[in-house]
Amino acid sequence: MSTAAAIHPLWLRLTHWSNALAVIILVFSGWRIYNASPIFNFKFPEGITLGGWLGGALLWHFAAMWLLVANGVVYLLFNLFSGRLKNRFFPLRVREVFGDLLAALKGRLAHEDPRHYNAVQKLAYLFVMLDTLVVILSGLVVWKSVQFPLLRELMGGFDNARIVHFFAMAALVAFFLVHIVMVALVPRTLLLMTRGR
Repeated sequence: MSTAAAIHPLWLRLTHWSNALAVIILVFSGWRIYNASPIFNFKFPEGITLGGWLGGALLWHFAAMWLLVANGVVYLLFNLFSGRLKNRFFPLRVREVFGDLLAALKGRLAHEDPRHYNAVQKLAYLFVMLDTLVVILSGLVVWKSVQFPLLRELMGGFDNARIVHFFAMAALVAFFLVHIVMVALVPRTLLLMTRGR
């Protein structure tokens, strides 16, 4: 088959699956790190954390962090220079978002053309791009607070940066779960993201 027939090009599929792997490692290792010094009055069950101990969790977390950052830069650059960011995600109109959200809640949202994102998908993907940036920036403050004083102050200090990081990662987990449910409802999207066609 010709390359022109691909709905999802190879670079998109590679960055998608790399991001998925990085986020999974970051979440499970992050839960272990969180347990060492909880922000809130709960801990995550150790059986669903990664790293075995704080030092091990930090190693996993930093390795996945570099994968997420490098992969995110590649993803963003390819989207910008290929024109995909503009063509797939814009325009985004509030009225269309509400219309598509209502149609989705009624089970009437069409999925005939996988090359076309509905307004809810556009909003969700743009949100996750922005949220990932917040996760990375807040993570930098938590990791190297002294080296990033401006970021630290913008986030209201080290303790607030931890809270921002926690909620930004929680939003990423929520997106991930909804994304999996949507794939289960429209399973051909999994084939498209695996084979590209």
